[in-house]
Amino acid sequence: MKIASVVGARPNFIKLAPVHKALARNPEIEHTIIHTGQHYDFEMSEIFFKEFKLPKPDINLKVGSGTPGYQTGEMIKRIEKVLLRSGFDLVMVYGDTNSTLAGALAAVGSKTRLAHVESGLRSFDRRMPEETNRVLTDHISNYLFASTRTAVGNLRKESVQGDIVYSGDLSVEIVDEAVRAGAKSDVLDRLSLEPKSYVLLTIHRAVPVALSSI
Repeated sequence: MKIASVVGARPNFIKLAPVHKALARNPEIEHTIIHTGQHYDFEMSEIFFKEFKLPKPDINLKVGSGTPGYQTGEMIKRIEKVLLRSGFDLVMVYGDTNSTLAGALAAVGSKTRLAHVESGLRSFDRRMPEETNRVLTDHISNYLFASTRTAVGNLRKESVQGDIVYSGDLSVEIVDEAVRAGAKSDVLDRLSLEPKSYVLLTIHRAVPVALSSI
């Protein structure tokens, strides 16, 4: 069986790691990693392949930066070209990035069956581009791998046409892997920090959020 994973942004790479390792254990599966190039510098792309011990992508489309419309359009064209000539049995997309939606639309356009990993999650805030990406991807997928029972419920309420699978949360395996990798890190020494003497805060959202509400 020939399976292609379409990834392109940091959260895609992280979710890909445990899936690739599981697929690699099955000798009957040929797994191809297609990197759209949505994220392309070391700290947003290559470092995750290195730290999660993923092989280098088999195909890198090198789309690069651009407006969401340009970026998604370029990805669809380039992914579809690969899918039409490669004869994959299944395309897998992950999460809710532009690469997710582009991979999903290219799969449908090339008449390749589509699986969405981490389907059914909802913020119910359509101001978020990610919400549109995940909803559209869910409604055109053949297989929907939902990480929580709430996600399963969301998909049933929306009457999606694909097969819903309650798969559990990849984050459990990802965190376990990250803890093992973190144990080997020298970042505290490099930053002259003592254990538990600091606070780490990461913020990633394209809408204004008051810190008091976090």
